[in-house]
Amino acid sequence: MNILTEKLKEVSLSVLPIVLIVLILHFTIAPLETNLLLRFLLGALFIVVGLAIFLLGTDIGVSPIGTNLGKGMAKSNKVWIVAVAGIILGFFISIAEPDLHILANQIADVTGGAVSNMSILIYVSIGIAVMMTIGLLRIVFNIELYKLLTGIYLVIFILSLFTSNEFLAIAFDASGATTGALTVPFMLALALGVSTLKKDGKASEKDSFGLVAISSSGAIIAVMMMNIFGGQEELSGSLAVDLGGSPSILAPFIHHFPIIMKEIMTALVPIVAIFLLYQFFFLKLSKKKLIKIMKGILYVFFGLVIFLVGVNAGFMDVGSVVGYTVAALDNNIYVLIVAFVLGIVTILAEPAVYVLTNQIEDVTNGYVTRKVVLTALSIGVGLAVLLSMIRILIPGLQLWHFILPGYMLAIGLMYVTPKMFVGMAFDAGGVASGPMTATFILAFVQGAAESIEGANVLLDGFGMIAMVAMMPIITLEILGILFKIKSRKGGIHANE
Repeated sequence: MNILTEKLKEVSLSVLPIVLIVLILHFTIAPLETNLLLRFLLGALFIVVGLAIFLLGTDIGVSPIGTNLGKGMAKSNKVWIVAVAGIILGFFISIAEPDLHILANQIADVTGGAVSNMSILIYVSIGIAVMMTIGLLRIVFNIELYKLLTGIYLVIFILSLFTSNEFLAIAFDASGATTGALTVPFMLALALGVSTLKKDGKASEKDSFGLVAISSSGAIIAVMMMNIFGGQEELSGSLAVDLGGSPSILAPFIHHFPIIMKEIMTALVPIVAIFLLYQFFFLKLSKKKLIKIMKGILYVFFGLVIFLVGVNAGFMDVGSVVGYTVAALDNNIYVLIVAFVLGIVTILAEPAVYVLTNQIEDVTNGYVTRKVVLTALSIGVGLAVLLSMIRILIPGLQLWHFILPGYMLAIGLMYVTPKMFVGMAFDAGGVASGPMTATFILAFVQGAAESIEGANVLLDGFGMIAMVAMMPIITLEILGILFKIKSRKGGIHANE
């Protein structure tokens, strides 16, 4: 119970800043209908409880499954087993990711079903499966991460020339959304398990970074291919912003429960089935350990259901309404300030960011402190959401105007920053675009896009997650260079 209490505290701190901002806006410039506000507060409670139970389940259920399956691949000592297992596990872990479900539903809503949520889920999961396999094989064959990432982003740049602007935004957003609360711990555990093939402790630790980054690029490539080969050249979309909301507070929650339970059950059953088969034939864990892991899976199931019901029934509508109302004010400065502040508090609020910043402080022996990293990331993500809003306000400003130079800079910096920062930096992009970004901020940005005359919800509303995922890469690479300079002055050699 102590661990659950800790998780509840951790998640409460992540959701509280957004709740406070909405309350401040409600009592000042963006008043909400009472029923909508109560639904939001009830949704926030669902999110806190659901996410805490889910994270506890991830620790005792999902991560051990990932580690045991990774070690199993390593023990087999056969590359084809790593490849086949990577494809199967990559597909099923991606399709179970809650952030991806949220984004897929948003895309289906905005496009009026022209791009179905199921097609996004399947294409993205295939892309993740293929790239996760390549990421695992990189560990086995000792391929340098920065060289592989250069090749992958070169392919992405070429594909982007043939991709429509609408799908470009969706593709990069899908990349950020797939690296969520379920996939990240599973992938890190799997990478650590497979890297034991090398029997080198230092190499194992170093290789646990980078798999998330490589896997998430699969989402970008898959959505681009979906557009290029699917023939959907032009899409139009709009967002139905209901300023009054449902008159009933509880009805939306009751409506979503059975639907989401069925979706999560379908998503988790394949992963559990693969693990149980592996346990039966090869793993032979003790009964006590097996019961603990299965208990963790139950936590994951109930936590996900409660979390997603809270998001769908109470959080998303308010995000859209607040974005719509603030953007409709006479002065655009309000929407820019709110966007910047939301970006800052979101990164401060993501629980995984705390893990990452502590890890960086440890790896650099305190030369790059947690406080410095957190400050840099906050400003970076605040600027990312601010730039997304500027893109909505200024006609003609497109996503690729930011993404292209941004990733060119990120790739160039890979060659001068210490190599151990490369994996951390690219993984940080996925860490930053967590549940709060995929839910409230995305809804806020789309609500604003619907409100601003001349803006396109599809073109301008998507792309924000992509910006949030990109900024930490650049930020951490620059910090890596500063660390290199500082450590040389201190007589310490950075990992080249």
